[in-house]
Amino acid sequence: MEIKKILFVFFFISSYVFAQQPDSAKIYKLSDVVVTATRTAIHEVEAASSISIIDSASIANSHDLTVYELLKNQYGLSLTQQGPQGSLSYIYLRGSGPGDTQVLVDGIPMNMPNDPGNTFDFADLPVDNISRIEILRGPQSTLYGSNALGGVINIITKQGYGKPKFYLSGEGGAYNTYKGLLGLNGSLDKFNYSITASRLTSDGFSAASKIYGNSENDGTENYNISSRFGYNVSNNLNLNFYVRYIKAKSSLDQHGGLYGDDPTYIYKLEESSYKAEGKLSLLGGKWQQIYGVSFFRNVRQYAFDSTLYNPFSSSSIYDGNNLKFEWQNNLSIFKNNLITLGIESEQEKAISTYFSSSAAYGNFASLFPQNQATTTGIYLQDQLQLRHEFFSSFGIRYDNHTRFGSVVTYRIAPAYVFWQTGTKIKATYGTAFKAPSLFYLFDPAYGNKDLKPEKSTGWDVGIEQYILEKDIIAGVNYFKTEFKDLFGTDNDFKTININSAESKGVEFYLTTKPVNNISVSLNYTLTETKDNSAGSIDYGHELLRRPKHKFGMSLDYGFLKNANAGIQVIYVGQREDKDFSFYPAKRVELGGYTIVNLSASYGLTNTFELYGRIDNLFDKYYEDILGFATPGLSAYGGIKLNL
Repeated sequence: MEIKKILFVFFFISSYVFAQQPDSAKIYKLSDVVVTATRTAIHEVEAASSISIIDSASIANSHDLTVYELLKNQYGLSLTQQGPQGSLSYIYLRGSGPGDTQVLVDGIPMNMPNDPGNTFDFADLPVDNISRIEILRGPQSTLYGSNALGGVINIITKQGYGKPKFYLSGEGGAYNTYKGLLGLNGSLDKFNYSITASRLTSDGFSAASKIYGNSENDGTENYNISSRFGYNVSNNLNLNFYVRYIKAKSSLDQHGGLYGDDPTYIYKLEESSYKAEGKLSLLGGKWQQIYGVSFFRNVRQYAFDSTLYNPFSSSSIYDGNNLKFEWQNNLSIFKNNLITLGIESEQEKAISTYFSSSAAYGNFASLFPQNQATTTGIYLQDQLQLRHEFFSSFGIRYDNHTRFGSVVTYRIAPAYVFWQTGTKIKATYGTAFKAPSLFYLFDPAYGNKDLKPEKSTGWDVGIEQYILEKDIIAGVNYFKTEFKDLFGTDNDFKTININSAESKGVEFYLTTKPVNNISVSLNYTLTETKDNSAGSIDYGHELLRRPKHKFGMSLDYGFLKNANAGIQVIYVGQREDKDFSFYPAKRVELGGYTIVNLSASYGLTNTFELYGRIDNLFDKYYEDILGFATPGLSAYGGIKLNL
């Protein structure tokens, strides 16, 4: 009922706004080009999918340190972080789980193959060298294979151009946080390059919240290298090479709440990714091919000793990698029609060891021998455009997995633009799958080699309005996604396909530039989730850690030609979590909260810039995960030199 009320209000307001539009046709500014929606370059106005963009200007003006911080104000996303900088950081897209979003960096799959849920941890991914981020909502396996039950987050790094540009920056602030960065980008004849290297350290604060009596700070140290190189062999062929490396060390706490401190708990990460890519254009541009091979490796180590409230000592290491080959063909045989045909093959490998000891309970070892699985998929997509008013795409995909066999997914996405009024109506319907992780398949204690993939089916409908030559954009989406064959356990704790869930809601967004130097964006998300797992104690309850209401607002003001100021307001409503100090775990409600962030920059000269930001201006205390702390009032300042 609440969703219907919100839709009624929006359409009432929209009908009034539309009525104010003149009958004569307008010429609208070309929208941003996006690539994630169809794996080809299209204007955003032509996309039926719910997609949003964080561009380079927004990234620069925010002065955020991590991608996780950048995503906080996006609609359809809820986020959790298990403490300070460097702690476990997850994204939930349209109510799906943290492992149900395919995360890509320059097309490289970043979901961890050595993790039971194939999740991606955003804790140690900085904004260094990032050009833009595209967030694609809804089931997306037709183009992106496994792990895209809820959507895709595609992170694209900068491409160098022009004369060599060298820059360096340094900043510091709350919790003894310091970051230094060096960067170089540019081009020389046919060669282009973009490289950054950075180091971040922070003393942090206690991951287990201090209101429960915890006092030991949990700090972090992070080293990051990001690079992209390109070479234009000819007018028809160019090559790209990507290299990224992260090394991090963080102090963690075992759990939140009372007696949560653990000064011995240390987490170490070493992560690297590589990709070689070729783009070939034939037949006068009618046949474009993209070849790629990528390799991603994630190695995580955890260790802690026994303390007063923890009788165990433990050490563990998780090592996993992903090798991917891809070949994509874009065929423009007929006018206003683009056919995309591609083939991909991914091989995942993982190995892990876990040891624990206790004077009271003895020793325990869990060894996960190296195992692997390969998924090979072929996909076909047809994009059609009629009279530059009707845009549609239909895609189908076949995947074969070395364990569970084959799965077919599909997606249809039509949109129609009424240029006379600047109105777009759109809809999508699609399916997706998530292959069982190597842990769920092969773990000696919990694995099950007969697992089937998890699946989702989702649809959305929406309307967008472009006003005043697209300086104002307003839109609303209604979505619903059903998940089935989700992984759970039987009475012997073996993993089986038993659970199901659903998520539905409304997304509203508005962007406007009332004057040339001011931009404003507003968004609101209503998400209703439900656990449909028959026989589960959670049956009928909402899914954990997904807020029902979320609101975001940002205002950016440029002045004096070389100065900028911004304000960001984020409201997150109540949501449920579990208190695992009880058995069985007891459901609890986490309170809603509002935080306000400020940012500013001033260019003293063309080469010297001062910048800063204030997070959580009113020092609001809140918890995204029961018992775990979040940052209070925090101020940061820095300088940047462009040479």
